[in-house]
Amino acid sequence: MYTTSSLFLRTLAEVGITHAFVNWGSDHPALLEDLERQRVERGDTSPKIVTCPNEMVALSAAQGYAQATGRPAAVIVHVDVGTQALAGAVHNANRGRAPVLIYAGASPFTMEGELKGSRNEWIMWMQDTHDQPAIVRQYMRYTAQINAPQNVPHLVRRALQIATSDPKGPVYLWGRREVMEQEIDPTLMNTPTPLLKWPSVAPSALSPSAASDIAKSLVQAVNPLIVTSHLGRNPSACAELDVLSRSLAIPIFVTCPSAVNVPFSHPNFIGVSFLAPGTNTPLLKDADVVLVIDAEVAWIPMNKDSSGAHERPNDNAKVFVLDSGDPLREGIGMHHIDADLVCRADAGVALGQISELVRGLGEAGLANAAVRQRSEKIQQLRHAWLESMVKVEAFPATPSTQATPLAYTSPQIAAALRKAISARSFSPSGTLYLNESISNYPVTYAHMQTEVPGGMIGSGGSSLGWALGASVGAVIGGGVAGRGDRGLGFDFVTAIVGDGTFLFGVPASAFWMARKYETPFLTVVLNNGGWKSPKLSMLGVYPQGLGSKVQGNQLTVGFGPDMPDYSQIAVAASGGWAWGKRVSAGGVGAKEALEEAMAEAVRVVVEERRCAVLDCVLESI
Repeated sequence: MYTTSSLFLRTLAEVGITHAFVNWGSDHPALLEDLERQRVERGDTSPKIVTCPNEMVALSAAQGYAQATGRPAAVIVHVDVGTQALAGAVHNANRGRAPVLIYAGASPFTMEGELKGSRNEWIMWMQDTHDQPAIVRQYMRYTAQINAPQNVPHLVRRALQIATSDPKGPVYLWGRREVMEQEIDPTLMNTPTPLLKWPSVAPSALSPSAASDIAKSLVQAVNPLIVTSHLGRNPSACAELDVLSRSLAIPIFVTCPSAVNVPFSHPNFIGVSFLAPGTNTPLLKDADVVLVIDAEVAWIPMNKDSSGAHERPNDNAKVFVLDSGDPLREGIGMHHIDADLVCRADAGVALGQISELVRGLGEAGLANAAVRQRSEKIQQLRHAWLESMVKVEAFPATPSTQATPLAYTSPQIAAALRKAISARSFSPSGTLYLNESISNYPVTYAHMQTEVPGGMIGSGGSSLGWALGASVGAVIGGGVAGRGDRGLGFDFVTAIVGDGTFLFGVPASAFWMARKYETPFLTVVLNNGGWKSPKLSMLGVYPQGLGSKVQGNQLTVGFGPDMPDYSQIAVAASGGWAWGKRVSAGGVGAKEALEEAMAEAVRVVVEERRCAVLDCVLESI
């Protein structure tokens, strides 16, 4: 016997979805029945099922999978409550442009046994809502109801066609229980349903006039600047960015990154900022041409640097805004950049067009004295930036004589992690960092010194709790995508999180999943004793206010004085499988203690194939 649910699962497999991250409920009887039919007949299921005790972790895992593979995953949840429990992960998948297909069942619409699947549990009255997809509609690229089995293949393919076209993102399908329980003609199961005739929208190019205008302006510029955030989601765009930046000696500044956009070692990479006041590049104020390409937020107009000058382009600067799918940020209530030109174009295609025109203009390149002089200035800026990073990673030459020992700093922890990973000689393409360190976002992004596109990812959004589930999904996806030295999956995966983020990530679910599905990764917890970001937000408005004079616990943003033991949460959730340790800087040999603990954590993941959690105590907020 086959049902609409049988056809739905078969269609997912036919269109290339290998994994479904699921949280089952009363709306899924036919799905569970068909999965068992598959096991009886074939020994396994298609797609593979990843059981997720929490829905937000499920969607975060699916997003991590999509980020690691470039391919969509499926998420299956339970009626309205399961849809609501997807929580902030919906925001992250939307803002992070992650192609994920979400399916939720819905309460039956019959109650006297008129149809198979009719209401037979009290909760089915409680879970019947007027407009279930409205819960997530504004975050989805597409929502649709499955009304009959015959068009299931069309609905799935249309949803994926939209999800994988720029701006990529999540889609939501839903179906009433009677429809999904309906028995179908077996011939429907034999009809091929490939995506062959349902392609994603082809990457778009700049118009000839727009490409010409940008190229000429960059060639004629005295102080050009490129700003980007997530260009690195498209690896081909990274190569084109390198060509254009080198040909004209254009500095590259990265704001609010959720991807590796430029290798750390690139000679024109001059810094990263998450746009706290005083942290944008000083080149922005003096730039005469600014190319903003695939950037979430390039600058904050009201912010000022330490001298009181606004951190934004001057009024005479030419500003060009390019984005692969949503240059006007139509999903955001208020968004604006004073720009001379706004273009919807694929970053790789657009940069290739611009570079070709630059070459044709003749005067470009390091043979040009102005370009050569600019290159020298960039190297000075970059050298100063690198020296500043070395300085903050260092430990004091002599132990502290203060009554309270000095705490570890985030740069010191990043340096210890970098050293432990470097000692293993993994290939850059086999190493993945997941950055959800919040107030330490820029430290993690800069100090881990990643070199390859896809080497570090973020959620792309601002809902905390992505990294733990995403690590599970990314490890699974790495195997599917053939990442790593041997093409068997990532050699090493690290999630770098704050202590608040760790708790938001539902570690009880995430580490249970990690053990069940054998997805080892290291979690480094930057433990500053609470939520630092809300305190920083308060200080941004009330820098000298009453709250500026008290600690986090008094402000109710702290977790002390009796804080959770984060590493042991993971150990308990995994039934003792995970390894965990807390490390603090008290006493002599703080540097050595940190490096030894980090090396052991890496060893556990690599050699024993277990999760490890290293809880690193920072100065408390």
